[in-house]
Amino acid sequence: MCFIKDEEFIRGNCPMTKEEIRILAVSKMKVKKTHNVLDVGAGTGSVSVQLSKICKEGKVVAIEKDEEALRVIDENKKKFQCSNLHIVKGEALLVEPSIKEKFNSIFIGGSGGDIEEIIRKYSLKLQDNGVMVLNFITLKNAVKAMDCLNALNYETEAIQVAINKVKGKSYMLMANNPIFIIEAKKKLL
Repeated sequence: MCFIKDEEFIRGNCPMTKEEIRILAVSKMKVKKTHNVLDVGAGTGSVSVQLSKICKEGKVVAIEKDEEALRVIDENKKKFQCSNLHIVKGEALLVEPSIKEKFNSIFIGGSGGDIEEIIRKYSLKLQDNGVMVLNFITLKNAVKAMDCLNALNYETEAIQVAINKVKGKSYMLMANNPIFIIEAKKKLL
């Protein structure tokens, strides 16, 4: 499996899941080439595009509400020739009724503050034994998500990842924001 470098993506002025975090999040989704996956709060589409390249015989649905981000996702879709990537414009909770299929995995990278309701609604679209992976910058939202997922009887695991990169001749470390990654497995009822 070949992962796409950050600098290969068209970025614009949109949030993007950084390369190392993207690799971890996608690996926790346990996707296969025939899987159907959903990306809620897709930003630049870096996760959606990466998933599209892995799930070549499946389908990737990316939900995004921001106009500039939608433009950037479309540009990245074209650049990386992701014919199996379908972009849905709109707020996650408003477009949810129009998304009828079930998914093997769901990635939630953005929630607009409605994380608990997004988890509850979209968990109904996750197949039994499916995996939901969620990324957060804030501890508050990570805790809200963990509490909600545990109440829904998911098996959850959370990690916090901090990436530092060496810059300049002095090898100074430059830190990215630490990220919480939650992996939630849907149990059979």
